[in-house]
Amino acid sequence: MPRYPQPLSEKRNDPLRTVILHYHLFKNAGTSLDNVLKQNFADRWVTREFPGQNNTAQVIEWIQDTPEAVAFSSHTMMGPLPRIEGVRVVSIMLLRDPIDRIKSAYRFERNQDVETFGAVLARHTDLEGYVKVRLSMPHDRQCRNFQTQRLSALSPGQAPEFARAMGALDLLSVVGLVSDFSGTLHRLADAVSDVFPDFRCQDVHDNRTPRAPEEDDEITMLLRSQNADDLALIDHVKRGWGAPVPAYGLS
Repeated sequence: MPRYPQPLSEKRNDPLRTVILHYHLFKNAGTSLDNVLKQNFADRWVTREFPGQNNTAQVIEWIQDTPEAVAFSSHTMMGPLPRIEGVRVVSIMLLRDPIDRIKSAYRFERNQDVETFGAVLARHTDLEGYVKVRLSMPHDRQCRNFQTQRLSALSPGQAPEFARAMGALDLLSVVGLVSDFSGTLHRLADAVSDVFPDFRCQDVHDNRTPRAPEEDDEITMLLRSQNADDLALIDHVKRGWGAPVPAYGLS
C-alpha cells in the first residue's frame, strides 16, 4: 500500500496548469521516481508508450486529453519538449553512469520472462556476448551512448548528436543523477513548490537488479570506449552546469 495514498491538493498562484513530464529511461531508477510520483499524486499519475522517432504531437494530445492528470511518465517519448498553451511542463530525466546502466540492463533482461530481443539475447549469452551483439547492430543504441541519443532527440537539428544532447540539458526542468536520487527529488520538489508545496521526497528504490561480481576489465574498457559521450554528459552534470566538456565527448 502506498505510504501517501491521498493525492496532493494544488495551490495555484497563476492560471497555468502545471504537469510533471518524466522521461523514463530504461534502468535509470525511473520506476523509483514513478513510485514517488504515484505516492504524491495517486491516480493523477499516468503512463503511456508511443511509437516513432518524433512523437511530441502525441504527447501533447495525451496531456490535453487527460486534464485530471498531473504526472506523466513514458519510456518512449521522443522529439522536442512539448509546448502547450496554458500548461507549464516541468520535465525531468534521470541519468546514470552508462557502464553501470548497461550491466544492470543485461542482468534485468536475463531474468525477464518475456520474448523480447534483449531478453532472449541476455538469457542465451554472457555480458560480453550481449554487449558485442548489440554493438554490432548499427541502429541498436542500448550499449552505445544511449542517454546521449535520448537527450539529443529533445533538440533535433543538424548539429552533432553530442552537441544537441548537451544543449538539451538546459531544456529540461530537472536533470538528475541516479547516484544522487534524493537530491534529484528535492530539486523536483523545488520546481513544483509553488503549486505543490507539500510534495513529499520519499526516497524509494524499486525495480533494482542485484549487482553481480565485477566483470573483467576488457568488457568495461570496451563499454567505456563505446559510451564516451554518455560519460562526458555524466561528468558534466556531476561537476555542475557550465563546467568544461571533457575531450572524450566527440560524436
